[in-house]
Amino acid sequence: MFTGIIEEIGEVVAIDKGQESARLSICGPVVCSDARLGASIAVNGTCLTVTDLDEVTFGCDVMAETLNRTALGWLAPGSRVNLERPVAVAGRLGGHIVQGHVDGVTELVSRTPGDHWEVFRFSLPTTLARYVVEKGSIAINGTSLTVCEVSSEWFEVSLIPTTLTGTVLGGLEPGEPVNIEVDVIAKYLESLVNKEKSC
Repeated sequence: MFTGIIEEIGEVVAIDKGQESARLSICGPVVCSDARLGASIAVNGTCLTVTDLDEVTFGCDVMAETLNRTALGWLAPGSRVNLERPVAVAGRLGGHIVQGHVDGVTELVSRTPGDHWEVFRFSLPTTLARYVVEKGSIAINGTSLTVCEVSSEWFEVSLIPTTLTGTVLGGLEPGEPVNIEVDVIAKYLESLVNKEKSC
């Protein structure tokens, strides 16, 4: 489990693409410092397993299912990515519960500068709209954010300078794809309600 508090911005060093898979090599000294083979690291909000490791770089395999459901397929050598290690049992839940199980891909529509923040508007996939509510939690490329406004076609989040500089979101341009993970609690509640209705 993750919290959506990004630990560092890593860089894709190499990508070895197969017909229906890819092997990523990513430089991330902070997350590599105590990683081990078989450990999990969230890459742009996608939970991946460490398959190779040295002091500053880790490798991970990405299967077809993950490539089809996330924006990882758009990465190239030199791409910057958000990195986060799983939260320790005794750690603080600084953001919200993030599983690293991406629900879909959306894109940045616009950026509107404010006094000490920027408002980012993202398109809202119709399949996920029912899970996105004002003041609710959402993860964009693994970053825990609060929804400040939502419509049937888009939602907005406000990013402070720390988020703009400490995550890859600060470098996003309109039209770029991002991974989105909605609040898992909302999905469980929907499932429970639907089961109750069917009884």
